[in-house]
Amino acid sequence: MVRSVLAALPASVRFSLYRRTVDCEPVSQGKLELKIADTQAELEGCFALLHDAYVASGFMRPHASGLRVTPYHALPTTTTLCAKIDGHVVGTLSIVREGVFGFPMQAAFDISSVRAKEGHIAEISALAIDPRWRKTGGSILFPLMKFMYGYCTRYFDTRHLVIAVNPAHIEMYEAMLFFHRLTEQVVDRYDFVNGAPAVGATLDLHEAPTLFERAYGHKPGRRNLHRYFVHTELPEIHYPPRPWHTSNDPVLSPALMDHFFNQRTQGFEGMPDHRKRLLHSIYREPEWADVLPPLPPEPRTGAALRRHARHSMKCPAALGLLGAEAEKLAVTVIDISAHGFMARAPQELTLGARYAVVSELGDGVASQIEAEVVRNASDDAGRFYGFHVENPDAAWQLCVAWLEEAAAQAARPATAAERPPTQGSPAYQG
Repeated sequence: MVRSVLAALPASVRFSLYRRTVDCEPVSQGKLELKIADTQAELEGCFALLHDAYVASGFMRPHASGLRVTPYHALPTTTTLCAKIDGHVVGTLSIVREGVFGFPMQAAFDISSVRAKEGHIAEISALAIDPRWRKTGGSILFPLMKFMYGYCTRYFDTRHLVIAVNPAHIEMYEAMLFFHRLTEQVVDRYDFVNGAPAVGATLDLHEAPTLFERAYGHKPGRRNLHRYFVHTELPEIHYPPRPWHTSNDPVLSPALMDHFFNQRTQGFEGMPDHRKRLLHSIYREPEWADVLPPLPPEPRTGAALRRHARHSMKCPAALGLLGAEAEKLAVTVIDISAHGFMARAPQELTLGARYAVVSELGDGVASQIEAEVVRNASDDAGRFYGFHVENPDAAWQLCVAWLEEAAAQAARPATAAERPPTQGSPAYQG
């Protein structure tokens, strides 16, 4: 009845009414904690909560495991956030940065207009709140959304968010968070959610603070969503420690992959061969071979898959053309390896050109190397260039060694003493 009444009102009035319901007051009963789900118990709680919410909404059929685990949860480019009250998971959402499988919503929505803009994209998916906490206003939802906003802007190297939501919920995202639709057309059957209808929408995180301030900046206290998202620091949020400027936080070990995709859900059954090969190209250590689906033979074309040996980063760097007095060019390094890196550049670079490169690999950790442009990977999203590094310096080697050890550590059972050192620990040499 309420929705029918709201539907008869002009959009501006409906959106204003939605914004009046904003309440940023966090839950006061019990201890709230927001973090990346990185243990078996936390991931189990998130996937179970998601399963029950999706079944209740008709977005999936009940699964014998009681869990909803998707192929995207197997990728290091997907991060699952959780909200916990007194140690129990009461809210979750997943952030899917573009990886080897693309985005879930790409099967039904055209996101080329978002790709044409500068900046990385992430899809917000798998949102669920425990039914016991849905009637407490935004006491779980808004802290979880704030965590997502802060994580995407500070840690996940993301500018554009995309979502696919049920038509009954799209106006909440439009009114409160200023998402705008990719198209007015509703997809009648979105297979990712059991054929339910869906609407695609996007939000530019660079524009969001201005939009939030315009709508909420004059509102008092708990109604001021601008101050809450942009300026307030919630002690309940635990961001991951990062000694280096990495942009992903993979949590799966072979044991966790085996638990969720082989023992609990058989999630690899029916996976297309090209996706199986892509998984093997990411998880290359021997420890993964027993838990991943068998590696299918290469297609007859003989085209080998590119090995994903680079480590995702987001760090500033300056290029100075060797032998020239030209002004230094500011670029962003987006991945590195022992003898190379990929960078996003604001202008065209010449293949074969050699540069002196100064980059900030971590807080207070600078690297000075020489590199040659060896590959042009420009596309509609910007100019991207591959560089070869003949003689990496000590800082570069230290960073790559840490990243390699972190990847290897994820592939074997860890003890506290074996975990890669973090900045500030005795083993960390800045």
